[in-house]
Amino acid sequence: MMLVAKDIYKCYHRRDILKGVDLMAKPGECVGVIGSNGCGKTTLLSILAGTVRADRGQIQAGGHDIRRNPKDYARSVAYVPQENPLIEELTVKDNMLLWYKGSRKRMKQDLEEGAAGILGIGPMLGRRVDQLSGGMKKRLSIACALSNHAPVLILDEPGAALDMECKADIRRYLIRYMAQGGAVILTSHETAELSVCTRMCVLRDGKLTPIEKGMSEEQLIKEIRGDVCID
Repeated sequence: MMLVAKDIYKCYHRRDILKGVDLMAKPGECVGVIGSNGCGKTTLLSILAGTVRADRGQIQAGGHDIRRNPKDYARSVAYVPQENPLIEELTVKDNMLLWYKGSRKRMKQDLEEGAAGILGIGPMLGRRVDQLSGGMKKRLSIACALSNHAPVLILDEPGAALDMECKADIRRYLIRYMAQGGAVILTSHETAELSVCTRMCVLRDGKLTPIEKGMSEEQLIKEIRGDVCID
């Protein structure tokens, strides 16, 4: 399955945030979106995830239109926002049960060999979320989001405020997810995180423009600023 977005527009308080954005994510690839703070990256990902409605444009995932078939579309997409969506006062297990889209039997299987197992959720099931580190919370957020076994994964700054080991674990998981045919769209400010991307784009002045992957941090900064093209 792939995600295709065409001619996406969004305006907030009379300010045009997105001005005709086109984006495609195919099975087995990761599309990285970079841009300055406040340029609209989170807005774009929220629209692709279906949590915010675009003013105009078309979005499909697995052939399901986000407006005509919202339930089928939602089953095709998993979204991990930058902010923690978990309920802090509950245990990890209770959060899994709350967010999990499937039977308890299937959740047990996922804890053994699925996304939850790969991300190491099993040993912390009995702990309260407010006792977890930021990295553990991010792992749990990803496992909960992927409980519907969606073929498209959207992540907003997945490595923000995490330690190096956790960032590396998440990168390894994304590589495995892509190898199994999943499509990933992510935003990040970190070159190590962007290294898993097979394609790169910059969001600037409401437009999404393809750029070369494998750029240095200095080159990425120039692209974000819109400086003269780099050799």
